[in-house]
Amino acid sequence: MRDDRPREACGVFGVYAPGRDVARLTFFGLFALQHRGQESAGIATSDGQQLFLRTSMGLVASAFTEDDLRALPGFIAIGHTRYSTTGSSVPVNAGPFLVRQGNDVIAVSHNGNLVNSDAVRAAVTARGATLQSTTDTEALAWMIVQTPGPDWPTRIRRAMTDFVGAYSLAILTPQALIAVRDPLGIRPLCLGRLAGEPNGWVIASESCAFGPIGAEMVREIEPGEIVVIDHEGVRSYRDPDWAGQQATCVFELIYFARPDSILLNRRLAIVRQRMGVELWREHPAEADVVVPLPDSATPAAIGYAMASGIPYAEALVKNRYIGRTFIQPDQRLREQGVKLKFNVVPEVIEGKRVVLVDDTIVRGTTSRPIVELLREHGAREVHMRVHAPPIRFPCYLGVDMATRAELIAAQLSVAQIREAIGADSLGYLSLEGLMRAIGLPRERFCTACLTGQYPVPVPEADRARREPAVASPSR
Repeated sequence: MRDDRPREACGVFGVYAPGRDVARLTFFGLFALQHRGQESAGIATSDGQQLFLRTSMGLVASAFTEDDLRALPGFIAIGHTRYSTTGSSVPVNAGPFLVRQGNDVIAVSHNGNLVNSDAVRAAVTARGATLQSTTDTEALAWMIVQTPGPDWPTRIRRAMTDFVGAYSLAILTPQALIAVRDPLGIRPLCLGRLAGEPNGWVIASESCAFGPIGAEMVREIEPGEIVVIDHEGVRSYRDPDWAGQQATCVFELIYFARPDSILLNRRLAIVRQRMGVELWREHPAEADVVVPLPDSATPAAIGYAMASGIPYAEALVKNRYIGRTFIQPDQRLREQGVKLKFNVVPEVIEGKRVVLVDDTIVRGTTSRPIVELLREHGAREVHMRVHAPPIRFPCYLGVDMATRAELIAAQLSVAQIREAIGADSLGYLSLEGLMRAIGLPRERFCTACLTGQYPVPVPEADRARREPAVASPSR
C-alpha cells in the first residue's frame, strides 16, 4: 500500500567555517534534514581552489563513511538530501550537482521544482552543456554558469529571470558559499551562525539543522534574496522589483517542516497546536480520547485536546522504518496493509469514542484501514479530524503529491469521504481557520493544492498530465 502522504523534494545545507571539519558539520546538518528526503544524499566541499564531491543513494547515516568525509577537505561545504520530483531516483540524479565551464566551477543543492525545467534544459544544451542527469537542478546550475556577468551575484540574479517555480539554493564556489531563495519564497531557507566563531556561518532549509552542530539561527533568507558568505563576511543582494511578493508553501507549516523549526518567525509546534485548537472550534466532537496519527499530527492533536478538555493519549505506535526498506512484503504481509506500519495500544481506546487527528487525507488509501484498525481494537466510535483543508489540486512546485484524479477530495464531498473511510464523523480545518492559526494573511502563502490558484504559470503539458478532467465533488 502506497504511503498516503505528500512528499517533500529536498533539504539543502551549507557551511562556511575556516578551521572546522565542514564535511562533518554538513553530515550532521543533513541528518537533521533527513525528513525532507530519504532517497539520496551528497556533500561538496571547497579548499579555496578545488571542489570535491561525494554522493550516494540512501539515508544520510548510510550514505557516507569516515573515508568519504576525509576525502572532502576544505573550509566551505554544501549538502543535499533528496526526494525526487523532477528526475527519477537513480544515482546520477543525486545532488549536489557540480558543473564546470572554462575556469568557472560551482556545485548546487536545490530544494524546489522549476515548472519550466524543459525550457531551461533546452536553453543550456543549445549553448553547449552536456547534461548527465534528468533533474532540473543540473540544468539550473548550468544556466547560472553560462550566464555572463562581473561576479556571481550578478550572474545568479540574471539567471533567476529564466527560472519559473520554486527554488531554494545552496551554491558552492571555490571561494564562497551562496544562498538563494526564489522571488516568492515558496520553499524555506534560513541563515545561522556557529556559536563562538565570528567567521562561521550556516545556511539550511530549516532551523532544526542548526542546533546539532552548535549554530544559532540569525534570520530567514528573504524571498528573492542572494546571500554571499566569504572572507569578507556576509553580504546580501536584493532586487527591489521582487520586494513584497511572497507565496510560502502553506504545507511547510502544516506538515513538511519539523515542528521544532522556525518559519515566518513562528515555532511550528506552536502553530500546529493552534491548528488543533481551531479544528476543535470548527468541528467539536463528543468523545473520550484524542489520538494523533503519529508523528506529524501530534501537535494538532494536543491542541485539540487542550481546547476540548478531552484527554489526549497515544494509541497508535508507528513502525518508523518499515517504509525505508527495499525488501518487499509477501502477499500475506501486503494484505496486512497499515498493520505493517502501526501497532495499537488497545487499552487506550477500548470501548471509547475516539477523535483521530491527522494532518492530511490525500488519496484516502490509509485512512479507512486505520479507522478499521482502531475499531478492531475496541474503539466504539471514530471521529476523524484533519488539521488542513481538503487537498483538491496537484502541486507543481516541489511536492510529490498525486494527480488530481487520485486526490479523494477532488472526487468526493466531505460526506462521501467520511463514508468511504468508515468514520463516524469527519471534519477538515477550513482555510480561514488555518490562517487564524498561523496568524498571517492568506496572501502570504501558496495554497494552490487547496484552491487551484497557482502563484506561477503552469505549462499546459504538465496540467494535462496531472489534472485530467474530474467531476466536481458534491458539496
